[in-house]
Amino acid sequence: MGYYGFDQYYIFLVMPALLLSLYAQYKVKSTFNDFRRVGNRKGLTGAEVSRRILDSNGLYDVVVQPVRGELTDHYDPRTKVVRLSDSVYNSTSVAAIGVAAHETGHAIQHKVGYAPLALRSTLVPVANIGSSAGPYLAILGLFIGWPTLVNAGIILFTAAVAFYLVTLPVEFNASKRAIALLEETGMLYGDELASAKKVLRAAAMTYVASAAVAMASLLRLILLTSNRRRND
Repeated sequence: MGYYGFDQYYIFLVMPALLLSLYAQYKVKSTFNDFRRVGNRKGLTGAEVSRRILDSNGLYDVVVQPVRGELTDHYDPRTKVVRLSDSVYNSTSVAAIGVAAHETGHAIQHKVGYAPLALRSTLVPVANIGSSAGPYLAILGLFIGWPTLVNAGIILFTAAVAFYLVTLPVEFNASKRAIALLEETGMLYGDELASAKKVLRAAAMTYVASAAVAMASLLRLILLTSNRRRND
């Protein structure tokens, strides 16, 4: 059966990981929606919180900008821009504050030279190629009987999986920094801080699920190619 068909490896490896991913997506959206209705008592917006954290860490050259979309928030290390989605940038909800602080945490990681962030940035080009082309190359190599192409495809896809794995400490550390900064600066009260933690904890699940899907897909690819080689 082809790589993009259903087989025992897909059912027992990939499908459970995909279900976990779907649950994680549901959980982060539902948690965010729950706490987007709860405003912080100081009336700070996501953009204001991000700017305050940046300035308190001497990151005056980092810009905070709005970006379209839902939960499209991110930090771009190439341009030194924290981009906050519409539901975060002008929002005073505790959910928005948590997300804004998290993304700003990435800017601080960039400033201090946090190694996993640098490694993840290095992996981006090969990971983009590996995630899209790796499986195709491996399966094509099997069909035409070219082991080198099979190995190249697996190596490329492994780089993509490495990207997802390196993302985990990057995201966990950014959330840890965010909570610490919000606590130190007193921008959120105790109950509000607890709510922000729940939002970030739910968001962390999506990264764990993505890594699980990537690892399951890689293991499936290796098993499929190994079985095909034995049968040839």
